[in-house]
Amino acid sequence: MSAPILVFDSGVGGLSVLGPIRALLPGLPVVYAADNAGFPYGIKTEAEIAARVPALLGRLVERYRPCLVVIACNTASTIALSHVRAALDLPVVGTVPAIKPAAEQSRTRVIGVLGTEATVRQPYVDRLSAEYAADCIVLRHGSAALVTMAEAKLAGDNVTAADVAPELEGLLRQPGGDRMDMVVLACTHFPLLLQQLAAASPRPLGFVDGGAGIARRVAFLLGEDAGKGLPQPGRAVFTRADAQVDRLAGALKSFGLETVAFL
Repeated sequence: MSAPILVFDSGVGGLSVLGPIRALLPGLPVVYAADNAGFPYGIKTEAEIAARVPALLGRLVERYRPCLVVIACNTASTIALSHVRAALDLPVVGTVPAIKPAAEQSRTRVIGVLGTEATVRQPYVDRLSAEYAADCIVLRHGSAALVTMAEAKLAGDNVTAADVAPELEGLLRQPGGDRMDMVVLACTHFPLLLQQLAAASPRPLGFVDGGAGIARRVAFLLGEDAGKGLPQPGRAVFTRADAQVDRLAGALKSFGLETVAFL
């Protein structure tokens, strides 16, 4: 397969989705696109995201001619996925909060959804909760700080359990939070802070995200022969050149993204 897949996020959070994809399909060519000029999405309005994401993906698809697009961003997916699918004539895989597996694993029937402010307020989260967690208390907390911390961590900054603890406390201090046993990481940035979040937990909590499921979906759509063979070097594309991109070079290479370009 010569055409790449395009993995898209507002920043580097989508690397938590790219990792499982590359593990399952190592021979798959990849273009990872980060809209750092529009970062962060979680504090933008629905109208801004619904207008920006399809237009930007249209430009990226025209330039790189991918065989499939992965929107590795919960905020963009919950708001703009239908718009993108209507605009592009190729398969588009979205990222949605992993409420179903969290409910399946919860024993206390109290689960938390930790995402961006834009994601946790979406009606899509209401529908997922009603369909898959109707017998659960579903707590929600929106955090812009964790997004910034994940970007900083990948750039080499030291992020500790104490740094992330106040954001986790946003779930724990709500009524029922003392019984919560599962946390949905409903932003692709947040699995990059899994170690810190687990260390900040006052008791053992289960954390779930959609990365592995997205990888399986990509494999299904592309067919059984996709991604076989030796790992292929990938390319990272940013919408703005700045010092932060330079600081991310090591992290990008650790995910197999050997070159950097700008849109």
